[in-house]
Amino acid sequence: MTVINENEREYRFGDSGPKYLQRGPRMNFGIVALRPGQDFPAHFHNIMEENFFVLEGELEIHIDSEVFYCKKGDFIHVEPKKVHYLVNKGETDFKAAFMLSPYQEKDKVDVDYKPSK
Repeated sequence: MTVINENEREYRFGDSGPKYLQRGPRMNFGIVALRPGQDFPAHFHNIMEENFFVLEGELEIHIDSEVFYCKKGDFIHVEPKKVHYLVNKGETDFKAAFMLSPYQEKDKVDVDYKPSK
């Protein structure tokens, strides 16, 4: 059994980005935060599916050619091989729990993606 408090982990980019609370052995689980105007680069996973549950704020998420507008309480499921890009176009912080499964140590593939304005 493991008990971890969110405050025991650091965000990747200081005050934003992902922070992992667990990595493996069967899944990754963490929190992602984006400040207003911030984004998270487009990527996909070959094997892992990724799920987000919005805790605070609003998010624009691009999944392949579709754009979704998400708010607190929304659940987002992204299948493997689907390119996804996250951006906070709101005026408040965005925060979500995320889970990737089944665990693969190196499964993220970055993609050169420029959303249309």
